[in-house]
Amino acid sequence: MQLLLARIVLFLLLAPLNIAFAAEPSPAPASPKSSSIGVTLNYRDLKVKPGDDFDGYANGGWRKRAEIPPQYSSTGVGLEVFLRAEKRNADLIRAAAAAHAAPDTPERMIAEHYAAYMDTATIEKRALDPLRKQLDEVNAITSKTDLARVMGERLRADVDPLNATNFETENLFGLFVTQALADPAKVMPYLLQGGLGLPDREYYISKKPDMTKIHAAYQVYVRDLLKLAGLSEPAARAERIVTLEDKIAAAHLDRTTSEDPHKANNPWNTDQLPTNAPGLDWKTFLSAAHLKEQPTFIIWMPDATKGLSALVASESLDTWKDWLTFHTLNQFAYCLPKSYDDLHFAFYGKTLQGTPKQRDRWKRAISGVNAYLGDAVGKIYVGKYFPPSSKAEVEAMVKNLLTAFDKRIDALAWMAPATKAEAKKKIQTLKVGVGYPETWREYDGLVINRDDALGNAWRASEWEYQHQLAKLDQPIDRGEWWMTPQTVNAVNLPLQNALNFPAAILEAPFFDPKADAASNYGSIGATIGHEISHSFDNSGADFNSLGKMENWWTPEDLAHFKEASKKLVDQYTSYEPLPGVHINGEQTLAENIADVAGLAAAYDAYHLSLQGQPAPVINGLTGDQRFFLAFAQGWRDKVREPALRQQLVADGHAPARERAQTVRNIDPWYDAYEVKPGEKLYLTPEERVRLW
Repeated sequence: MQLLLARIVLFLLLAPLNIAFAAEPSPAPASPKSSSIGVTLNYRDLKVKPGDDFDGYANGGWRKRAEIPPQYSSTGVGLEVFLRAEKRNADLIRAAAAAHAAPDTPERMIAEHYAAYMDTATIEKRALDPLRKQLDEVNAITSKTDLARVMGERLRADVDPLNATNFETENLFGLFVTQALADPAKVMPYLLQGGLGLPDREYYISKKPDMTKIHAAYQVYVRDLLKLAGLSEPAARAERIVTLEDKIAAAHLDRTTSEDPHKANNPWNTDQLPTNAPGLDWKTFLSAAHLKEQPTFIIWMPDATKGLSALVASESLDTWKDWLTFHTLNQFAYCLPKSYDDLHFAFYGKTLQGTPKQRDRWKRAISGVNAYLGDAVGKIYVGKYFPPSSKAEVEAMVKNLLTAFDKRIDALAWMAPATKAEAKKKIQTLKVGVGYPETWREYDGLVINRDDALGNAWRASEWEYQHQLAKLDQPIDRGEWWMTPQTVNAVNLPLQNALNFPAAILEAPFFDPKADAASNYGSIGATIGHEISHSFDNSGADFNSLGKMENWWTPEDLAHFKEASKKLVDQYTSYEPLPGVHINGEQTLAENIADVAGLAAAYDAYHLSLQGQPAPVINGLTGDQRFFLAFAQGWRDKVREPALRQQLVADGHAPARERAQTVRNIDPWYDAYEVKPGEKLYLTPEERVRLW
């Protein structure tokens, strides 16, 4: 999904619930279950030919009338579903507060976390005091050994969800704990590049005017934040900090390279770290990070690790202290007095994404509760808002999608039997979680105080880090979820050969149990197909049915797949969402493969669900027309230009408008909408990308 999880590292998370593979499609009615067509006819612009611009045809009427709320960088179907989930979460959290639950219960923790963030009077009164200990620790650094210790103490395995940067941790490195690429039965810690305050290295190294403008604005923001905190010579400090981050960015791998798992499988023994990446006092760093007994790490970006470690030695201690001070303030600005919060939003919201107004505080408070106590809220959420009937219907759709994909593999004339066998095995062993996990996370040991918003965030971040480290000594938990049920998203997990579909995305218009099957398959069915297809994209196809990174292709099949993928790269690179700014077809390839293959599988699954019966015509639209229209309307959006520019640089997904044009690669779309040669989206049969 577009909202989240651009990086391959975030695809390597967990194993969810198991839905047994069905050899035959699940029964589904051949006629609509109600009068609901599932698509919105007045969203269309009938003056636009479907074959010229299918997104414009499907969503042009809506886009002319839509206004982006001032608190958001975009609007559309994703925001619509998110706001519904947010309203439900608000009701649940407020009910928990009103219930006056006993201390240390999940309900009490939910209520007090929310109340602490909403208590702006206490936050204003305490000023920087809640962060004083952390700032004093930085100020007390007198050696590079001290620096390594503080960096190690602040190593985290999660990203602060309320921080609008939401890109890297405050540390020079990040840690990710999951299965080993070469041995998915073993849990390993991955060391990742970090240390930047802007979304991507391109913001530091690019000479494009829009990027250099943001880079300059970032330095002004760094200066102003330090000045607000009362530090001396804020302009000089800001210049040193940004110059250091320029060097950090230069050491980083570019986005496309950093997402290649073949370049990530670099196990280093702990005693190799000082030799392979000299500069950082690794012994002190790992000891402070509670990792001194860990014998081996997987170094996802070896060159970056070497470069970042070398910078610890080459750059002055005072510069590193300034950098740590800034990131400490920056990461927790949302929990500090209004002047800090507003300054933070002015850069990350207004300047970086073009969002004129910050979200209401109660909405941000809900985001914090969901981030830090997500399973506690999620358990209540699904009990009230996700009925067993919806879960059963989505599971039936999943079975049809798996059957359709399996049949599509059988029909691939170019694929050798040996490759087909392993591809089919991946489908047959795929674990699919629908709605929520079987086992809920407990929050034993996490301290939440009614009068300590910043402390709650800091302790929750520490608690999550320890939770992740605890996996290193335990067997694989193949039922753990990392997405909460109230998350509007979905994910494919190659190491576990698994999918997650949280309850909150299984809502209209993505999924409506009262709607026509064509709409549901065109919308949530295409999403399910998309996530299944990630198991066979340019990264997922490198993992076998056990989740091991292993080449299971014949040389001829792999060459064919790469050639077809190259056609998709070229197709998306030709798109120009903004004048002079093209989509990076390599950067978005995995998502584009999943869109094409997922839509094709969803179409087949829709027809399987009809069980040989003709689809009804509703409101003058055939079943196929409704299917493709639902798909395009599922990508309905309107986005601010700065946010779109950021996405084109730092996201692995193509913009929504271009994703809606995926239909041009699907043969039945041409028949459904009578698309003819000469129309702008028309591709000859030979030009259409066919991957799975």
